[in-house]
Amino acid sequence: MYGWDVRSGRARKVFIGVAAAALLGGGLAVGTGLGNAGENCDGLDTALRNNLSFIADQRANPDALSADRIANRQAVVDLIQQRRAAAGCTADVQADAPVAAPATPAAPQPAPPGGTDTGAAPDTGAPGEVVCAGSTVTLFNEDAAPAASSGTFPIGTVLKVTNLDNDRSVTVTVTSPSASCVLLNDAAFEQVREPGKFVIRRVVVERIR
Repeated sequence: MYGWDVRSGRARKVFIGVAAAALLGGGLAVGTGLGNAGENCDGLDTALRNNLSFIADQRANPDALSADRIANRQAVVDLIQQRRAAAGCTADVQADAPVAAPATPAAPQPAPPGGTDTGAAPDTGAPGEVVCAGSTVTLFNEDAAPAASSGTFPIGTVLKVTNLDNDRSVTVTVTSPSASCVLLNDAAFEQVREPGKFVIRRVVVERIR
């Protein structure tokens, strides 16, 4: 009878030790986010595709800041790839086709007799007019002073963007081309966005000059 109790006690100790080890292992998996369910491959694949597409667009339509933007996004891509490898993601993720840069505007025609030739290419809206009607405004990743990109207005155009949901405004200069009427960079978007939102749906854009 005594011998059976000893073995039973040892068995209980072994069982408790195994259960504790399993619980500890599970805690580590949850704490580190490296368990099988710790990462979502669909989400990681989408993030990877978005960053690869941004890099492809910058290479297809480069400007003075493209090299810095590409270097920043490549660092993000490398981190996402590490997380995909840890999560066991195997999809072949490719960049979307680059967005073509806006066509270069035609040279201005000579001014008629008695008129004034400003030398500027034609654009949409006069100073003080509301433009980009019906457009939403989102952001592009750029570590710089508040600025905008546009496929409608030439570089140097000054726009005022007002978020009607919180009545906050920012005045920005267009510094690069894009496929949208107006995009704000990080610094500009932070001045007008609502917390947790990455698109402004109720917006007024005015051309200042």
